[in-house]
Amino acid sequence: MAGTLNKVTLIGNLGKDPEVRFMPDGAKVTSFSLATGEIWKDKVSGERKEKTEWHRITIFNERIVEIVEKYVRKGTKIYLEGQLQTRSWTDKSGIERLTTEVVLGKFRGDLIILDPKKTETGSEGADVSSDIPVSDDIPF
Repeated sequence: MAGTLNKVTLIGNLGKDPEVRFMPDGAKVTSFSLATGEIWKDKVSGERKEKTEWHRITIFNERIVEIVEKYVRKGTKIYLEGQLQTRSWTDKSGIERLTTEVVLGKFRGDLIILDPKKTETGSEGADVSSDIPVSDDIPF
C-alpha cells in the first residue's frame, strides 16, 4: 500500500535484562520491555502526576541483537526506531491471544544507547567499542 508509514520512535529505560533466544534457523532474536513516561501537574489539585507506559520490543537484526546482548541491561536508557507489528498466538489454555509490539526487523530499525559509556568495572568515560551507537546529547 503506497503512501503509508509504520514507524515508532521511543526513548525509555529497560524494565529488566533483555532475553536472547534463537530462531529455528539459528538466528538470534532479543526481546525486552521498555518504559516510557510522562509527568505533569494536575490543574485542579496542583499535585505532580506521573504515568508510565510499557512497550514490548523485539529485535531480529542480529548486529543490534549482539550490541543489546553485550551492553544493554535493566535500567539502560535507549533510543530506538522500529515498526508496530501485531501477531496472534495460542496460550497454554488454547485461547487465541493478540500481541502488539515494536519490532526492529532484520534490515530495519535503529537503536542508540543513551547512557554514558561504561567499562566492565562501571567507571565512566572509557571507550567500550568504537562501533556502538552511543549519544548523550539528543536535543529535546
